[in-house]
Order: sequence, then structure tokens, then C-alpha cells
Amino acid sequence: MPTLTARERPAKERPAKQRPTKRSGFTITRKQNLIGWGFLIPAALLIFAMSFLPMFQALIISLRTGRGANMNFADPLWMNYERLLSDSVFKLTMQNTVIYLVIQVPIMLITALVLANLLNSRRLRLKGFWRTAIFLPCAVSLVSYSMVFRTMFSNDGLVNDVLVGVGILDTPVHWLNETGTARFVIIVGLLWRWTGYNMVFYLAGLQSIDPSTLEAAKVDGAGPIRTFWSVTVPQLRPMILLTVIMSTNGTLQLFDESFNLTNGGPSNTSMTMSHYLYELSFRNAPNFGYAAAISYVILILVAVLALIQMRVGDRRG
Repeated sequence: MPTLTARERPAKERPAKQRPTKRSGFTITRKQNLIGWGFLIPAALLIFAMSFLPMFQALIISLRTGRGANMNFADPLWMNYERLLSDSVFKLTMQNTVIYLVIQVPIMLITALVLANLLNSRRLRLKGFWRTAIFLPCAVSLVSYSMVFRTMFSNDGLVNDVLVGVGILDTPVHWLNETGTARFVIIVGLLWRWTGYNMVFYLAGLQSIDPSTLEAAKVDGAGPIRTFWSVTVPQLRPMILLTVIMSTNGTLQLFDESFNLTNGGPSNTSMTMSHYLYELSFRNAPNFGYAAAISYVILILVAVLALIQMRVGDRRG
């Protein structure tokens, strides 16, 4: 029986042509993107409302002058920023902040790095106890530890009693009433409180280092110190950069220790820029315009130093 071609077959017997079907709904990738944006948008709106909008309002306020609620735009607009150049108190507070930054941050980070390396040793016993003991100071209330430090460094406090009893000092030192010693107390307080905090970051970085690199250094004849500086530290560079940026930003915005430990004394010689900003805003007659200008100077310093540190620390080319 002769076979029929496709054209000669009846229409009912011809195979139906498959029409391209449209994809119903969203693809998996698109659904994932939508879910991601669903979580991201509320957080972004909150950050904009709570951070960027106040920053913009502060910029507008920094261009105004006046006391309290009676404020008008300055003439010229940058008058508050010009005033900074002739403000001796602001220059002094900036000098104090730089002193804290230059002295305290390197000592704190180097100490934290050494402590993290010691606490990462396999031979050390009671690791949990030592790690907790060194980290606990950063969990203590700022007001509480400031009161303890004020008591310890008072004229008849523990520090003077010990130093005089041992024979290091002949007479008690007025720690909080002299410029150099007041700054020293603030630096000691910062070291006591934040060294353990940075140590935790370094400890986490050390535990992610490949042990084979350390073993290879030992096989090549490198000692513990050489291995630490030539093998361990380079692998911790990203974590070191992170802690340097955080510590720098925190010191430039330092307020609690200056306010609670020394109250800026004596004669503003231990006061920080953020403490001075607070004094201008909420003490005596509020000068919000000038205080807002100081806040933007602090913001610029934080941004510039963070950018420099990132440029120096990033060696990817």
C-alpha cells in the first residue's frame, strides 16, 4: 500500500505543530533578586532616614548662625568654618585628639596582636579563661569604669598609695589635675578597655591561617619571632587594616573618656573634639551652627584618614 506524504494525509491525521509556550511566572534568578531587594530596601530606607538625612540637615545647620532656635543663614555662608581657624579651644581639642590617636592606637593594636598570638598557642592552658578575662573590659559600662578609674587615680587613690608605698613616688601625684597626667589617664583607660576588643579580631584571623605555612617556616629554620612577623602578620593584613580604620575612627570621635574621666580638664587640655562639640551644643547657650561645622570637620578627617589607610593597606595593585 503506497504511503501518503504529509500533505496528502487528512488534517486529523497530521501531527499537531508544537507552539512555543510562554514561560509562566518569574525565573528563579528573578525571584531571588526580588527577595533580596525586599530585604534590602527597608534597611536602606532606615539608613537613609537615620544617617544620611541627618547628615544633610547638619550641613544646612552648619551654614547658619544664631543661638538656640533663633538661627539664620550666615553671611557669608562659610562663616562658621572660618571661625574654626581662629578658635584656640578647637585647635587645642584637635591637638589632644591627635595625641590620643598617635600614641594610643599603635600601642593598643600591637598589644592586641601579641596577645592574640599568645592565646592562639596550642600549649597554653585555660585559653577560655584568659580570652574572656582580656575581652571583658569592653563589656563594662563606660560610666562604671570611668568612676573606678577616677577613684583609682585620685589624690588618695589606689595608684598613689601603691606608688608611694613602693617608693617610686615621694608625694602623691594629682593625676586628673595636670595636663600630661590627665592625658595619660585617658590613654590608659582606652588601652584597658579596647585592647581585648581588637584582640578578638586578630584571634579570629589567626585561626583561619593555614597551619602548613607556619610549619613550612619552621622547616626553613625561621624562629618564632621571624615566623610571626614574616608569615603570620602578612596573612593578617586585611584584619589589621580593618582594626586600624575602626580604631582611628573611634579615636577621632572620642567622647566618653574625655567627658567622664577628666571632664576635659584641666583648662580643656584633655578635651577631645567631640567633647567640645557637646559643650557647644548642650552647655550654656547652644550654638548648633558652629557645632555642626565642627562635626563636619570630624567627618572629613575620618573619611580622609580611612581613605589613606585603605590606599596604603591595599596592595592588590
